[in-house]
Amino acid sequence: MTTKAELFIDSRCELGEGPFWNHLVGRLFWFDILNNTLFSAGADGRIVDRFTFDDRATAAAMVDENKLVVATAGALVELDLVAGTKRFLASLEADKVGNRSNDSRVNPAGGFWIGTMSRRGDADVGAGAVYQYRSGQLELLFDRITIPNSICFSPDGGTAYFTDTPTRQILKRAIDPAAGLPVGDWQLFAEIDRGYPDGSVVDSEGFLWNARWEGFCVVRHAPDGSIDRVIEVPTSRPTCPAFGGADFKTLYITSAREHMSPEELAADVHAGSVFALETDVAGLPEPLLKL
Repeated sequence: MTTKAELFIDSRCELGEGPFWNHLVGRLFWFDILNNTLFSAGADGRIVDRFTFDDRATAAAMVDENKLVVATAGALVELDLVAGTKRFLASLEADKVGNRSNDSRVNPAGGFWIGTMSRRGDADVGAGAVYQYRSGQLELLFDRITIPNSICFSPDGGTAYFTDTPTRQILKRAIDPAAGLPVGDWQLFAEIDRGYPDGSVVDSEGFLWNARWEGFCVVRHAPDGSIDRVIEVPTSRPTCPAFGGADFKTLYITSAREHMSPEELAADVHAGSVFALETDVAGLPEPLLKL
């Protein structure tokens, strides 16, 4: 089954990433990493908020109706959505000035898994790691990662998914549903032969939707890793999907225009924008971070 996403917000971010539907306020949030900006928009596609940061900001966890915890380069920061104020919570590889945060997501146990990587991308192999932030504590889970992506979790909280993008493999691993911590070894979930695996989200049926950087698509994988359907996206670099809307049946897809040539941008004019598709399956509300 193949369907096609359409342009939703003509945002043209340099590196659109980290989308999530905040069901507590009824808005889509996403980042432009390279412009240090967090956006939000309503279901009508109109931008509501723009929050800027001093350095790269890549992903967020919901705390309550008014607050997010944002993963930035070097720190976790609490953002007040009403006042627009920011409060330092914890250091995140502050001693590694060449690194920044990347793909991150909260698991059903309330733990915020946060990936880090070199600002130079795959030029620095193995420079990154993945941490969990939960109950005020930051814990290293695993390291020697180049570009961490596809962090997401099964609906029962018993399985974590992950990719180190250059490997072109999505992996899975058993985790403790109560603590959100790994309890098993990584196993192969899916080999990627169209583009590179970027961000992912899991739906209410336990199927994984993965964005394919340079692949012009999002692919839905069954729990056994097989391909269920392909969503064509009219841009070359989709980065991450997220479910939202009143019934969680709208699939939103961020994208990037980073490093694209003038010729490529002329052919892909909406690169970096947000795309959307109505689906026949619902996603799940993002879990709240356990502080």
